[in-house]
Amino acid sequence: MKQKIKIGIVGCGTIADIHAQAIRQSENAELHSVFSRNSKNTKKCGEKYNVKWFTNWESFISDSELDAVSICTPSGNHLDYGEKAAEAGKHVIVEKPIEVTLTRATSLIEKCKTAGVKLAVIYQSRFTREMEELKNQLTNKKIGRVFMADATIKWFRNQEYYDGGVWRGTFKLDGGGVLINQAIHTIDLLQWFLGDVDTVYGKIGTFTHTNIEGEDNAVAVLRFKNGALATIQASTSVVPAQPRKINLHGEKGTVEIIDNDVKFFVEGESQMEIPEIEKQSSGADSPLAGFSIEPHKKQFEAIVEAINLNQEPPVSGSDSLKSLAIVLAVYKSAKTNTEIKMDDFLD
Repeated sequence: MKQKIKIGIVGCGTIADIHAQAIRQSENAELHSVFSRNSKNTKKCGEKYNVKWFTNWESFISDSELDAVSICTPSGNHLDYGEKAAEAGKHVIVEKPIEVTLTRATSLIEKCKTAGVKLAVIYQSRFTREMEELKNQLTNKKIGRVFMADATIKWFRNQEYYDGGVWRGTFKLDGGGVLINQAIHTIDLLQWFLGDVDTVYGKIGTFTHTNIEGEDNAVAVLRFKNGALATIQASTSVVPAQPRKINLHGEKGTVEIIDNDVKFFVEGESQMEIPEIEKQSSGADSPLAGFSIEPHKKQFEAIVEAINLNQEPPVSGSDSLKSLAIVLAVYKSAKTNTEIKMDDFLD
């Protein structure tokens, strides 16, 4: 019989509400408690979901009923809470990205490994039915060998978005700007579809926002180890905001993705479509407007299943390093005006 995994949420900001709803809807998962040092937010969240709430970390993490924690703090704090949770024997789930540097991310992975607990990172875009089916079709060579791809994340965030959280757009807590916060989901999909990246060259800039350290616009060129080429354009400055777009070009045809709507154009075949089951916002104009809980729910269910079966969860800490490394390589490339060899960068 599968055990119901009791999960506590760390941090009671905007994304915590998504995690809370996803956990409550997930089979074999139970929202057990919430923790934040902000007593007002914690009390509000705890009362909303009728669970225990804590402002004292030791009281929260030492609860013998607690099996796992879901960390929803700013990205640069993931290691701080994650390693303490691992030391307490709790499984660790973190909102993307795993951390803001490779050193801190690797430390969290090693800490969880040493403690014998599971580590998973939330990349819910992989868990939509459309992306899962697309991945299967690519694996089965529906469009043949993919040789070129492009991704555009031309979104908009107003100045109030950055001003509304002192951590947003900072290197220490956000890790940078649009690439590591908004575009990293799409970057994760690209490398999930096409495989490991060989080289990265990028440029970044800050054009329409003030008082942020990170970039609000970025472009990059990627060469994958299988030889495929890809470009990425990412922005939080575009007016009006546009839906996320990905094009994959293979020897036998093309895949066009707009938000989660997927169309195949294959030579000699009629157009094939994987329509969105539940139309949802891409986050182009606002982070959570029209947001669907379903992909988060599916990933939480997969994580809980992995915990119960003592298997590596999707997306594992090591797997999540790939998208983080691509983003950080773009930053290094822009700073040094050089092409970055990923194998050397990861050493």
